[in-house]
Amino acid sequence: MTIQSVGQSVPRVDALGKVKGEALYSGDLSMPGMLYMKILFAERAFARVKSIDTSKAEAAPGVAAVYTAKDIPVNEYGLQIPDQPVLCGPGAAKPYTDLVRFVGDQVAVVVAETEAQAAAAVKLIEVEYEDLPPLLDPIEAMKPGAPLLHPDRGSDNICVHYRIRKGDIDEGFKKADVIVESEYRTPVQEHAYLQPEAGLTYIDEEGRIAVVCAGQWTHADRDSIAHALGLPNEQVRVIYPAIGGAFGGREDLSVQIVLALATMKLRKPVKIVWSRRESIIGHGKRHAVILKARWGASKDGKLVATESEVIGDGGAYMYTSNKVLGNSTITHTGPYFVPNIKADIYGVYTNNVPGAAFRGFGAPQALYMAELQMDKLAEKLGMDPVEFRLKNALQQGDTMSVGTPAPNPVSITEVIQAARDKADWANRGSKVVAGTPLVHGRGFAAGFKNVGFSFGYQENCWAKVEIYGNGQIERAVLHHAGAEVGQGTHTVMVQMAAHVLGISPDLVEIRTSDSAKQGNSGSVSASRMTFMAGNAIKGAAEAALEKWNAEERPAIAEFKYLAPPTTHMDHDTGYSMPNFQYAYSAQVVDVEVDTETGHVRVTRVVAADDVGKAINPDLVVGQIEGAVVQAHGYAITEEYKTDKNGKVISDQFSTYLLPTILDIPEQVDSVIVEIPDPNGPWGARGLGELPYLPYAAAVAAAVHDATGVWIHEFPFTPERVLRALGKI
Repeated sequence: MTIQSVGQSVPRVDALGKVKGEALYSGDLSMPGMLYMKILFAERAFARVKSIDTSKAEAAPGVAAVYTAKDIPVNEYGLQIPDQPVLCGPGAAKPYTDLVRFVGDQVAVVVAETEAQAAAAVKLIEVEYEDLPPLLDPIEAMKPGAPLLHPDRGSDNICVHYRIRKGDIDEGFKKADVIVESEYRTPVQEHAYLQPEAGLTYIDEEGRIAVVCAGQWTHADRDSIAHALGLPNEQVRVIYPAIGGAFGGREDLSVQIVLALATMKLRKPVKIVWSRRESIIGHGKRHAVILKARWGASKDGKLVATESEVIGDGGAYMYTSNKVLGNSTITHTGPYFVPNIKADIYGVYTNNVPGAAFRGFGAPQALYMAELQMDKLAEKLGMDPVEFRLKNALQQGDTMSVGTPAPNPVSITEVIQAARDKADWANRGSKVVAGTPLVHGRGFAAGFKNVGFSFGYQENCWAKVEIYGNGQIERAVLHHAGAEVGQGTHTVMVQMAAHVLGISPDLVEIRTSDSAKQGNSGSVSASRMTFMAGNAIKGAAEAALEKWNAEERPAIAEFKYLAPPTTHMDHDTGYSMPNFQYAYSAQVVDVEVDTETGHVRVTRVVAADDVGKAINPDLVVGQIEGAVVQAHGYAITEEYKTDKNGKVISDQFSTYLLPTILDIPEQVDSVIVEIPDPNGPWGARGLGELPYLPYAAAVAAAVHDATGVWIHEFPFTPERVLRALGKI
């Protein structure tokens, strides 16, 4: 009997090992003869390293080696451009590697027999710095004459600038009966994944440097490590153990290169585990963004023109700022049709912790502006905010900000309607709780985001399937390099292979995340893995099954899926076909605001998301609930703070406040919308980032509904709410 796995909520393949504590994470690993590493961080935002004296550290008990910039063969790396030194200091061939550009820059590493010895020796390294005035405000950093953070990369600190020019902006505003003009600010967010940065390196059986460390793209990690060490790619092997969360924060390297350097030189296993403080200061964050908007609509409720400026704080290095802000060019007008658009989107180098990939990838910031502008226009027009959105929602054939239509099917209307209906939007109940300072409010927001890589990159993904047995299939082996960062992707991969082969998922063995043993899968990011891996696995399984049916034993097939092509942006107008598909989301949020304390309590969230096809419905619900909780922290509790010198103040979970089970929304209703994508495997779109997108804007709208005030900057802490209410 053929077994249908797609669409079934089968148990996660990694659940038992994680529940029983048997799954090994990076920090759990060990090997005989292993050495330990500690890193000396700069702990200052902007400085020139004049000299480094390591002699005392080298003479300390148990120390095997101390490395500085002069020891790195090619002292540079970066996912998009190689603008970051592996270690900052004098002695490297590349110019300007002696500049420290944020507090988490790495200056030296110590390798010793024990972790305690390494930690003690790091303190003995003597560094002479020439401190420089830090640039912490992106507006100031953009100004002519501002000190250059990267003198070799242009005449200013603007690292990204995209222009959107669609229609005639002046004529558009002439048709506007109402105009809303506002400025918004969105905050930095820490990824706060459970497993801090950690790793183990060793020389494998074929003489390669094996790097066992959490990440999101084994092959990209391998290439970056090999480049920095001056080695051929095939001399480096990257393996992912169990990964305790990522959310985009593991796209950029942290400990991998220095670990590999030590093993390359010492020919011994080397391990490191960062403390939580080291993790918070040492890896990139969600971009803080300043958004200025002037939007107009006609009296019949149609958007006629939008003019926006978006300034993203890129921090010290590029990381993925060019791609994050590229995404904002598409999402800054929301999932709506606007005939006339002018926008300038900037990324700016500063001396802050680098802006990095984080779930939503530029869309949550842009959509915060877009959705609040929509609410304000609806209010001015006297229209219901949901009806106003439906009146302007993108339809099939409508052009986006980049001048081309979104690929079909465009499902934002269905998603808005699904959220509206599930929440019973029209029946909101009483706003005031008699005899108390409590007021209730309800907000609505929608959003959309690309699936897969964009702007001309030829999306691709590899898979291999092996079938074993005699008269019937006894087992299958699936090879795929895609990372399991907690989202359930390996489970879905097994389901998809089993579905094609018509066997139970229990008969499929999955082998993953080893750059030496699998082809390139691409990154676990951009909400792409179900879509891309699904098509690759489907192709490989179908090819293997064809061989099986032709009596080939074992039947083995590989397949590389190529997604539909995309195009680069026009430099002057942004015109492009940037993505091969989008996914759409809408949310209703109910809040209770205490007008005496300023406390905001979210009582219910209705989250409707078009996933195309729910491969595993329980995992879809888990992703929706997880995204809502993470977005709740972004909107309500998490406040990342630095002082006037760029030092991180909220560098522990005691000062950076994640929401606990007592803080999160009391009820989340997940509404799974399934409008198939003709290119997706079994119609599936992407999901991982989708439910995160509208949440902060929906909370802002709900707080406004409750209190009558707009708050243009979040998180909505009690202090910020009380200030908006004029009570402090």
